[in-house]
Amino acid sequence: MIAFSTSILVIFGLLNLFGLNKNLFLKQLVFTIFSFVVFFIIRKYKNFILINNKKIFYWFFIVLLIITYIIGVEVKGSLRWLDLGLFRIQPSEIFKPFFILFLADFLSREFLFSNYYYLIFRSFVYFFIPFFIIFKQPDLANGLTYLVIYLVLIFFSKIPKKYLVSFFSIFLIFVPIFWFLLKDYQRYRLLVFLNPSIDIQGISYNLTQSIITIGSGGFFGRGLGLGTQSKLYFLPENTTDFAFASLVEQFGFFGGLIIIIFYFLIFIDLFKKLLFYYKNNKSKKFDKINFYYLLGLISYLGFQFFVNIGMNMGLLPIAGVSLPFISYGGSSVLALLIGLALVY
Repeated sequence: MIAFSTSILVIFGLLNLFGLNKNLFLKQLVFTIFSFVVFFIIRKYKNFILINNKKIFYWFFIVLLIITYIIGVEVKGSLRWLDLGLFRIQPSEIFKPFFILFLADFLSREFLFSNYYYLIFRSFVYFFIPFFIIFKQPDLANGLTYLVIYLVLIFFSKIPKKYLVSFFSIFLIFVPIFWFLLKDYQRYRLLVFLNPSIDIQGISYNLTQSIITIGSGGFFGRGLGLGTQSKLYFLPENTTDFAFASLVEQFGFFGGLIIIIFYFLIFIDLFKKLLFYYKNNKSKKFDKINFYYLLGLISYLGFQFFVNIGMNMGLLPIAGVSLPFISYGGSSVLALLIGLALVY
């Protein structure tokens, strides 16, 4: 069911791009084919390639993130991409399944004689290193995705909750400081969410146009390539942050509902596997790793799914979070298919 639902979402994503920008469609098609090849290779050799080399991959991507921050390609003020000649990659995207796998392995270990505060601190360091680099790129959306993954995993770990509460309560005093660490446009996005009418032609323009675009699609949509709001670029970032709005304009409420249904089919299948490993994770380390990995993967997909659709509909602040399989981005498709390939 996961493979079928994923394929349907990928097809919808490609069709949406075809109706918006044929050049981007061709690039995404090539990267999607490559990603599926990687998917099948990892499905067959994941124990040999990845499972036994979790630490190596974790630190390899940390190095890639540092390199990206130093010599990466700057796009719209952010250093998120590495230029490899024929194509660009976004290490912060591809790193996600490896980050989840690394944390899943760490939290599944038996630390019988360790200090719980020390364990929490170690896990926090493993999270904070990539989070800080990604936040400085700046890429708040991906940074928040890593934060959600980490918080969910640490909350469901075997570490007693009283230690978690006392450890993380210290950080509550730094929450107000976080507001001043945000870029101006990030603060404005939050303010516009609270009151979209304060700046119709400025920061709130994207939010307003997204809602208009979704409404213009009607029940069955305007048709492939016939969406005036997205095709004529009244809606900025129509292939990435607001790909869902573009899709609904072309395929209508009916098309948007279909992709939401297939997302939920994926989540249902993943939750079934999660419950299986939850019942068995006390006996085998293998099952513990799979439990934490599935938990992290669900957090990853769920966060991006709900936040992207929420911000497209004006229900959540605009955070620049991409919609899995629908938004344009080769690195995102590759990361998602690697993540699903690691599911047992």
